[in-house]
Amino acid sequence: MRYTRIYSDEAGETHFASAEIAMRMTAFAPPAAPMATAPFTPATRITFLAPAAGWYGEPHPTPARQLFLCLAGEWEVTVSDGETRRFGPGSVALLDDTTGKGHATRIIGDVDGLAAMVQLPADAQIAAE
Repeated sequence: MRYTRIYSDEAGETHFASAEIAMRMTAFAPPAAPMATAPFTPATRITFLAPAAGWYGEPHPTPARQLFLCLAGEWEVTVSDGETRRFGPGSVALLDDTTGKGHATRIIGDVDGLAAMVQLPADAQIAAE
């Protein structure tokens, strides 16, 4: 499974990186048929965000290391190195820029945004890290 990582370098600049989580066939919920699964990652809490269409968030670091799971809307994220990417339903990003200049976010188009944010312990490793 591919996801995007947003991180800060030693100089405080934020960047995008592509990453992948290895999946393997597992009997996750017998008697249901096996399915591809990733190793579990510890999490501390979850919330949902629902910004309205047109919402804009000034540049900010993420308040905690967290997974962003896009459920609705089109989210445009710009990191401090100037690169911009868009995330739609089904997109996953690891927000790891807890220091530095952070990123700016806005909701593109006429559909309100909806996302799940899963906060992770600072030392939690994602399967592919």
